[in-house]
Amino acid sequence: MKRFIQGQERTQVTLLPECLEDYVGEDTPVRVVDVFVDQLDLLALGFEDADPAATGRPAYHPSVLLKIYIYGYLNRIQSSRRLERESQRNVELMWLTGRLTPDFKTIADFRKNNGLAIRNVCRQFIVLCRRLDLFSEAIVAIDGSKFKAVNNRDKNFTSAKMQRRIAQIEESIERYLVAMDTADRAEPDVAQFKKERLHEKIVALKQQMQQLKELEVRMRASPDQQLSLTDPDARSMKSRDGGIVGYNVQTAVDAQHHLIVAHEVIAEGVDRDQLARMAEQARDATGSEALTVVADRGYFKGERILQCEQAGIVPIVPKPLTSNSLADGRFDKQDFVYIAADDEYRCPAGQRAVNRFTTVEAGMTIDVYWSAACPRCPIKGRCTGSDYRRIRRWKHEAVLEAMQERLDRKPEMMRVRRQTVEHPFATIKHWMGATHFLTKTLARVRTEMSLHVLAYNLKRVMRILGMEELMRILMPAGA
Repeated sequence: MKRFIQGQERTQVTLLPECLEDYVGEDTPVRVVDVFVDQLDLLALGFEDADPAATGRPAYHPSVLLKIYIYGYLNRIQSSRRLERESQRNVELMWLTGRLTPDFKTIADFRKNNGLAIRNVCRQFIVLCRRLDLFSEAIVAIDGSKFKAVNNRDKNFTSAKMQRRIAQIEESIERYLVAMDTADRAEPDVAQFKKERLHEKIVALKQQMQQLKELEVRMRASPDQQLSLTDPDARSMKSRDGGIVGYNVQTAVDAQHHLIVAHEVIAEGVDRDQLARMAEQARDATGSEALTVVADRGYFKGERILQCEQAGIVPIVPKPLTSNSLADGRFDKQDFVYIAADDEYRCPAGQRAVNRFTTVEAGMTIDVYWSAACPRCPIKGRCTGSDYRRIRRWKHEAVLEAMQERLDRKPEMMRVRRQTVEHPFATIKHWMGATHFLTKTLARVRTEMSLHVLAYNLKRVMRILGMEELMRILMPAGA
């Protein structure tokens, strides 16, 4: 070992031991966690035991456990058992907690019992960012992503899955019965052994069939005809990789600094009804009076876009390309020009389609137009296979047309959306690892997601402002 840097002997005793403060640098993120939690009003945020009882055994102060969790999520340590071990050996956690070492059950119960308060802390940090004027651009991008729950796909049942599994079991039973008939033609000793083994398999399959029948009754009784055994709130959803049993996480991300200004966890696999709700949450979080929200085609729904407009929010959402006429090589609705002054459409052949009647479809008031010249039109084959080409127009179609015009003038907004909202999902999933959520039920998953969002935003602001500046802002006056 000569000519290498030598360490101290493990048995070496020092006369004056170094204090913990000497091991934690001035520009270490753990100091930001310490200052941030210390300036919070935990009682007002709703934490249990923030006001100690007069009698009984003393408890850990909520600030200690909150610091442990924030530090853990900043450093990709989400498990309560791992946090317990880290508090016993990690010098930064020793410094942060004053050498307190709560057991894993205490740490886990804190997250379980203070879900709403932890989510309030996440919102409180957004209030701080708003106070620092970090949302000056007033543009947010909205998107959703599927996160895996603590529920195996084999423990999730839908009507289609149930029928497939029952059919597979019936097929297996039939195959084993045929195999038993074949075994009768073997030697007596061998035949008896094979028949016993096949009989055991058939009995096991019949037991599985009975269990599936019982689960089917429970599944049919659920509102959405779906059953998850491990996490009852998790749902089967479509994803880019096929199917996933989990949750749909919605985020609204600031386009300037890529901070997550609002987030929500839902058990619905589609995003179509989430635009207005997420946009309103983002507006309240940023405090912007003229907010512009950008989302992808999955959020296109007329009623929700109208709701945004009525709330004073400017939506930009491209229309889905799902026209049957266009797919068949015929004229699309966009080829028909609406003339507002006359309340008529001009078709590609130059004829006028007039308003014939008004109807209500799926709760929406729809005007129906067509031209009397359709039967004699020379290009009718490129337009419709029916006698008349009917054009439907929603009562508030002008809102969708104005939004499309905005998108035509600013096509770069779709690139802004992609660059803004997609990488936070990738970053958080990377931090989570392959398992994603560790907790069960929607309420606890929402708490877990809030801790991830808080850790993500903390890291972003540390990078934007710098460690020293952020600590100076968080420090109380005169400290």
